[in-house]
Amino acid sequence: MRAVVFDRFGSVPQVREVPYPEPPADAVVVRVEATGICRSDWHALVGHDPDVVLPHVPGHEFAGTVHSLGAGVTGIEVGERVTAPFVYACGVCPPCRRGDQNVCLDQRQPGFTRWGSFAEYVVVERAAVNLIRLPDAVGFGAAAVLGCRFGTAFRAVTAVGAVRAGEWVVVHGCGGVGLSAVMIAVAAGARVVAVDVTPGALKLAAELGAEVTLNASVEPTDGAAVGPIEDSALVAAIREATDGGADLSLDALGSPTTCAASIAGLRTRGRHVQVGLLPPILGLPAVPMHLVVMRELQLFGSHGISAHAYPHLLALIASGRMHPDRLITGIIELGQAGAVLAGMGGTPPIGITMVNPARIRDDSGTPGL
Repeated sequence: MRAVVFDRFGSVPQVREVPYPEPPADAVVVRVEATGICRSDWHALVGHDPDVVLPHVPGHEFAGTVHSLGAGVTGIEVGERVTAPFVYACGVCPPCRRGDQNVCLDQRQPGFTRWGSFAEYVVVERAAVNLIRLPDAVGFGAAAVLGCRFGTAFRAVTAVGAVRAGEWVVVHGCGGVGLSAVMIAVAAGARVVAVDVTPGALKLAAELGAEVTLNASVEPTDGAAVGPIEDSALVAAIREATDGGADLSLDALGSPTTCAASIAGLRTRGRHVQVGLLPPILGLPAVPMHLVVMRELQLFGSHGISAHAYPHLLALIASGRMHPDRLITGIIELGQAGAVLAGMGGTPPIGITMVNPARIRDDSGTPGL
């Protein structure tokens, strides 16, 4: 099969022929029809994830059709339309038994601990726990987005952040996760402030329902020196826009600056959810804990979404109440994926770029995601 492979951290991955993956016991092989390029894949590419072993095939949010079954797999047929979360849970450890498969103690991750979905075929391990059938009304592109960015944002906003109608929600970073969070918070009846450094991303956030957009790269015009994060121009703008601070704020990017600004922009007893990755190799962020104490703030982490939570989310999409496909702003071939992935650390594409390996298989022109 064809796959996007890198042999050296920080290089530009290339497409080459690799062996077709035979399905292990209790696993299935999925023919990939859509797979998204995520900033987490870039972290793997540049060596921020210690679990990545070279050579490596990245990619972790995907959807497709079942191509072959491993020994012991029952209740699923070849040809069925499916997806899976990026955490392949074991189903038997204490977190899994509690229903928290997204933080499984024996988790396996395509594109990180295993070869991933930037390929014509990908393995879904522990299929009985992790494989999810797709309703006919949900396309492959929309389903692929659920595997990481939209699904992660959905859980972060609704389950972990416990958003309520009428609350002010601030989203720091309007990449795929952040734009998903904007859409989900708006659908929940919240008032949303979107923060980013890219005008195009802020424009799309406004189109998705953000009431206020703030460009974090704009420096104060009075030449004021940079001081504590709570005194920054950005935090002042957030507090003014939200009449005193956010009820719920999410760092959807993952940087020391966005983490600190998200916390500093909260009102008393506000809730911060850390969604963007903060790899230890880049250093530990300076968290303004004095504000956490003084304002009795609540800090949460959110990591992916469990397979058992998909039916509710898929029903919302199938009914037309949510439209993750609106976040897809580009569809490319497998051969273009390496260059786009390598550029994610600088100026990533606005919205979500989706790879369709089928364009190489059948050269059909416009792919149907």
